Amino acid sequence: MEEAVGTVSFATGMAAIISTMTALLQRGDHVVASRFLFGNTASWFNTLSNPGVEVTLVDATEAANVEQALRPQTRMVFVETIANPRTQVADLAGIGKLCNARGIVYIVDNTLTTPHLFRGKAVGASLVIHSLSKGICGHGNALGGSVSDTGLFDWSAYPNLLPAYRKGAQANWGLLQIRKKGLRDLGGTLSAEHGHRIATGAETLTLRMERVCANALALARWLEACPLVSKVHYPGLASHAQHERAASLFRSFGGLLSFETVDGVDPFDVLNGLQLVIKSSHLGDNRTLALPAARTIFWEMGEEMRRSMDIAESLIRVSLGIEATADLLDDFEQAFQKLEAAQ
Repeated sequence: MEEAVGTVSFATGMAAIISTMTALLQRGDHVVASRFLFGNTASWFNTLSNPGVEVTLVDATEAANVEQALRPQTRMVFVETIANPRTQVADLAGIGKLCNARGIVYIVDNTLTTPHLFRGKAVGASLVIHSLSKGICGHGNALGGSVSDTGLFDWSAYPNLLPAYRKGAQANWGLLQIRKKGLRDLGGTLSAEHGHRIATGAETLTLRMERVCANALALARWLEACPLVSKVHYPGLASHAQHERAASLFRSFGGLLSFETVDGVDPFDVLNGLQLVIKSSHLGDNRTLALPAARTIFWEMGEEMRRSMDIAESLIRVSLGIEATADLLDDFEQAFQKLEAAQ
């Protein structure tokens, strides 16, 4: 699906990220990453500093910010296609040109877009990461992760590859070291049962993503017109800061959105009023899921870090499913009607 030379599968998306970086980085190396990251990935970058790898977080919506952070020791740049939960879209093409010119490994996490909407190879990514638990599986019934090598990176020039893995076709050297020093040594192996569920789910990826994206755009437009909502974050809206970039890069705008309530409206009251939507921290399910981001998945990092990631305390994240669009809109309408009546 990624048009890559090969893929290594893992037990989870985090296992894929951690195994890849453990295999390819050494003490004294430097990584530049987007500051708009999945909460567990942000936590991993804090942990990564313990063994002596320094990480610089930047606003990756502008390639100039990444360029300014580069050092002679920079070995890797890591970004997500669409950030969770505020939906910022990284300057994927600009960063790709920068990394390719400098010989830096460019890792793109394509989880929220999936290969149906976007392929990292198109912007020069060296490696593409997926949490297979999300859109590719799509049913919320399996855990898995993957890293795919696009074949664009020259591994012969990468200093951290061990001599034992510089054998055979050069295009396979990176994945070979990831498989040996990451997957094998850390043990994050994908189970056969979950691999089967993911493969079965992938068969309907196109059908599901088309419905999910349509639902997300319809809900985003409805929320934008709602008087109790102050901001809506979805790349498919013309009001989104990276709308034109997303339109040029992606087939559609994905199934994740978030919104902020006006002062005086508690996000918990909104969520408690929803009847069809499931309150859950998962993403990329057939069912529509929602949660209060600041007080759940981003609570541990603290208020200051949340502010740096532009995560408002009232932010509600919604991962759209494949329900009938009218049913979803009716559910949000009745929930907000209760709040309006209460006010």
